[in-house]
Amino acid sequence: MQPRDLSDHVAYQAGRGIEEVARELGRDPSEFVKLASNENPHGPSPAATEAIRETASSVSSYPKAAHADLVAAIADRWDVADEQVWLANGGDGAIDYLHRATIEPGDSILVPTPGFAYYGMSARFHHGDVAEYGLSRADDFAQTADGVLEHYDGERIVWLTTPHNPTGSTMALEEIERLAAATDEETLIVVDEAYGEFADRESALALIEGRDGYDSRDDVAVLRTFSKAYGLAGLRLGYAVVPGEWGEAYARVNTPFAASELACRAGLAAIEDGDHVERTVETARESRERMRESIDAHVWPSEGNFVLVDVGDAGAVAEEMQERGVIVRDCSSFGLPGCIRITCGTDAETGRAIETCNDVLAALELDADSRRESEAEVPDT
Repeated sequence: MQPRDLSDHVAYQAGRGIEEVARELGRDPSEFVKLASNENPHGPSPAATEAIRETASSVSSYPKAAHADLVAAIADRWDVADEQVWLANGGDGAIDYLHRATIEPGDSILVPTPGFAYYGMSARFHHGDVAEYGLSRADDFAQTADGVLEHYDGERIVWLTTPHNPTGSTMALEEIERLAAATDEETLIVVDEAYGEFADRESALALIEGRDGYDSRDDVAVLRTFSKAYGLAGLRLGYAVVPGEWGEAYARVNTPFAASELACRAGLAAIEDGDHVERTVETARESRERMRESIDAHVWPSEGNFVLVDVGDAGAVAEEMQERGVIVRDCSSFGLPGCIRITCGTDAETGRAIETCNDVLAALELDADSRRESEAEVPDT
């Protein structure tokens, strides 16, 4: 017996961890810094850490109360009804819920390329098809309604990532509103704001609730996560905020107790820890500006907690930086083989990343010059 045909499914490639790299190279993990997965350089919210300690003895119980409490806290944070918050096991869990609630076999979704592979993976799990719209390197990966509509063909869901991973670009709220107005009545626009805290832009939640001069819409949903700004990536906690009319669907697509007791209690503490989020956001802003100013290669502007760097040969640069103790993301898996992505780290980590990247770029250029000189000296035969 075999599983169903999964040949059109692409496996998600996660960033490599310090322990994994250290074992492979036979070195001490303390020699490395990981700037490959857009994790919080300050770790989890201290309040969340304390909540985990206090909650540990109660994990024998199902997290029904904790789940309800966190949903209420998120709803209060965004001034929406509890029923509009779909709590999930990470942002990818929320992606699955939205696909379960929306996609019929044969329906399609429209996703950005480059982009997050799990949008398409999840749709295919639910027997949907996947179409793509491109973000152009020539246009600095600008995101516009027209750029999406050029490829739109009545898809059931259109995915926007703003800030976009791995480029850091954003789509203006006016453009999202224009896109929603131009697509079919049965098309849902989902705005993935996993990096929303790092952007100096208003959340697309204003479109759902009709705030700040915008008309309320029933065809927009927003995705958020506790993994980045709150530093809870290891707990897997995320959520979607959906239109009010969608509220009842959650009970029919949700897995029982989707988020664990520890995750919920940590999330409750983290959402109140504004100091930790503020510190994290400020660190990211300083780090990305410093990298833009100091790396000896083109660095695109970013509103995430990372920057995209044009290095020519991502595989070679990422491998050599890793050898020198700095783990970054080779963006070949995103379809950008000339680029690496560097997570914003602490002041010391950012300095090390800049120095290492510049040294590697200089060394590779020197090697290339030497090869060219050697080839020029070979006589014709």
